[in-house]
Amino acid sequence: MGICFSAQGQFQFSQNQNSSQKKKTPAPGKKSKSAVYLMNTDCKESSVGGKPSPSGLPLPPKNIKDLQSNPGYENVDIFTYEEMKLATKQFRPDFILGEGGFGVVYKGVVDETVRPGYKSTKVAIKELNPEGFQGDREWLAEVNYLGQLSHPNLVKLIGYCCEDDHRLLVYEYMSLGSLEKHLFRRVGCTLTWSKRLKIALHAAKGLAFLHGAERSVIYRDLKTANILLDECYNAKLADFGLAKDGPSGDQTHVSTRVMGTYGYAAPEYVMTGHLTSRSDVYGFGVLLLEMLLGKRAMDKSRPCREHNLVEWARPLLNHNKKLLRIIDPRMDGQYTTKALMKVADLAYQCLSQNPKGRPLMSHVVEVLETLKEDGNAQEEVMANLHSRGKSVTLYEAAPCDSSQGTRNVDGQRRSGRSKSEASVDVSALVSDSDPESTKV
Repeated sequence: MGICFSAQGQFQFSQNQNSSQKKKTPAPGKKSKSAVYLMNTDCKESSVGGKPSPSGLPLPPKNIKDLQSNPGYENVDIFTYEEMKLATKQFRPDFILGEGGFGVVYKGVVDETVRPGYKSTKVAIKELNPEGFQGDREWLAEVNYLGQLSHPNLVKLIGYCCEDDHRLLVYEYMSLGSLEKHLFRRVGCTLTWSKRLKIALHAAKGLAFLHGAERSVIYRDLKTANILLDECYNAKLADFGLAKDGPSGDQTHVSTRVMGTYGYAAPEYVMTGHLTSRSDVYGFGVLLLEMLLGKRAMDKSRPCREHNLVEWARPLLNHNKKLLRIIDPRMDGQYTTKALMKVADLAYQCLSQNPKGRPLMSHVVEVLETLKEDGNAQEEVMANLHSRGKSVTLYEAAPCDSSQGTRNVDGQRRSGRSKSEASVDVSALVSDSDPESTKV
């Protein structure tokens, strides 16, 4: 158990206004992999180096020498490769927590036997695979952001190791692993309604913190695999390899290569490469939808019309009866219809095709805080009733007259999609060469 990362293939995706290009990028001297990288050569990434970025943080250094010469990493330890071998018992196979395109994650302990005088600390150690999908640029970005940013809902970077061809990151150990591992478990799922609300709230707080910085940071890769849980189901955002500084001055967006996870990426970002904090809000809406339904954002094993969870389920979020039929049955009896519809309405707003129609993450936090407080009070009532030998069902099907249209939680009539929100089929823009891949 512990920190866990998606083992699915990773993709970079980019769409020119006129055409898209496919380009295989095999490692030097190696055979090309089946993964396809799609690169937009017209999009410009921010320059990197030791100069301050708009957020006030140093931009990701070009190399490890630049990183070690930059100030501001006083709380991040630098480990040797030999110390990492000791911490993982020579990288024992049974210490592996997860594996993906980046490499392997091991559990370990840094203590007196590793470094004299070091307080014993359980850690998760991610070793970068030089032939994998993440390179030095992403590794350095992760050190840059997590080395500088500190918040209860961001995973803590304890240290790193960089020797010769070895690139390792050392994180705090999250004993329950990723949300992905729990949410999509076929049997034995322990994620109750209240736990899901708690996790959603913590993820929202992490994003709100990033967006609310003096100059915002855009996370860019929100997904269940990147949300880690401790033993109390406290959630933290992990993996900042794709994070970017937000727009500054009179800029409205950041132009960049389109990178992230297919199914979570905002439509306007996929189409134009224009990145804003509202792109993260869309990703949060996808996450919220997955938690409501207990289904993955993309799954080709489902019926054809249900492959893309957002396209299929978003129009149903405003219909009480239809929503109650598709909600994750493992939460049966744990919520009120009022609370369910509030969360569904929040997900609906976050998934708006129009970026300006999406709420700020600070507003999302406010809504979820209220729901969590109501849920805690409801659980207390349940506990009292059960202690008296009584049973209680917390949800009920609200009356719905289809002839009168649908209504949101405030009683206002609303259709499944506004006229200004034209459907965007991003599935046509992504290679089908690997049906299991989730990276755009």
